[in-house]
Amino acid sequence: MDWQQHAVHLSTRVTDPVSRWRGPVAETPRHELVPRWWERDGVGGWRLRDGAADPSAWTTAAYADRSLITRVGTLHADNAQLTDRPQGLPTSSATLPSLVVRMLRHGRLADGLSLLDLGTGAGGLTAYACHRLGAGRVTSLDIDPYLVSAAGQRLASLGHHPTMVAADATEHVPGSYDRIVSTVGLPAGPGLAPVVAALAPGGRIATTIGRTCLIITGWKRASGAVMGQVERDTAGFMLTRSGDDYPPALTELFTLAREGRGEDITTGAYPVVDLPNAWELSSMLQVTAPGAELDYERRDGTRTAYLVHPDGSWARAFAYGTNPPEVHQGGPQRLWTALERIRHQLNADGSLPLLGAQVRITPDGVCHLSRGNWHTSMGAR
Repeated sequence: MDWQQHAVHLSTRVTDPVSRWRGPVAETPRHELVPRWWERDGVGGWRLRDGAADPSAWTTAAYADRSLITRVGTLHADNAQLTDRPQGLPTSSATLPSLVVRMLRHGRLADGLSLLDLGTGAGGLTAYACHRLGAGRVTSLDIDPYLVSAAGQRLASLGHHPTMVAADATEHVPGSYDRIVSTVGLPAGPGLAPVVAALAPGGRIATTIGRTCLIITGWKRASGAVMGQVERDTAGFMLTRSGDDYPPALTELFTLAREGRGEDITTGAYPVVDLPNAWELSSMLQVTAPGAELDYERRDGTRTAYLVHPDGSWARAFAYGTNPPEVHQGGPQRLWTALERIRHQLNADGSLPLLGAQVRITPDGVCHLSRGNWHTSMGAR
């Protein structure tokens, strides 16, 4: 494959002309890091794509600015059969290059600094960082031993030999690092504490918080706390896993949300919104009701949104077009009511206080957010 011209073209799309990341993107054969991947099959499952069997499609996919799913549930694309049709959620990917570059820029990398790439995936960020910093300064960590091994071998074939670590970052992160860049959504609270502990005093972290679009950056003080901000930038990463797969979805609650008659039945004040793709709204809902799960469907002009929570709360709102929705809610929380308070605040103030908020992450992993008179905490027990 004549990959160089494609890599150069990709680099011009995802970096500025003077960016120090243009060279790493232009000189990385991304296709070698993603020889196989999963694509949606159109009927709720996934189908395998094998690059060697279709070099043209391989080139197009590898050098597009898109994420490529490399693991669904517990099934790696590398180990799958062409007839496999997994039904689970994506659990690993090769992140789209433009987002990798943005996260690296948020990390404020510089020569001579050590970097922890948290969430190895296919190894793209590790490859760029090795090119820029030198492999001796780079450590790449993932919970999945196979991913760590496969990425390490592929990086070695490119001439990069970083330190590769298989570990659960929510339990323990070995070593100490000047910079930590995470391309998985870390959980605020105890699961974030080991990452904060691994950041050297004076070091900087760039990460997202799980189930939100919030990119949080900050510098570690001598006190052990990280002081920073929520960037005016957004990203959606997979949740950090603490096992071989994600915990089972709240299937029974989603069934109740789809079919049940609510304890409260009201008319909503605002049209039904596609919450999974309304990132700032859904992020603010996570601050209000941490752990909420969302779904949305549109059929024959009718929009329906579903919200469920591990405490047993659920909500369903549906309406044709932008008409006021009929809202059914049950359980200890009124999730749609909480969402409407957020939307009312957005309408009244013109914005939500999340983006641009100041952040203090204490050593226990709790994220304290504030902006003006508004303040809240994420991850507090």
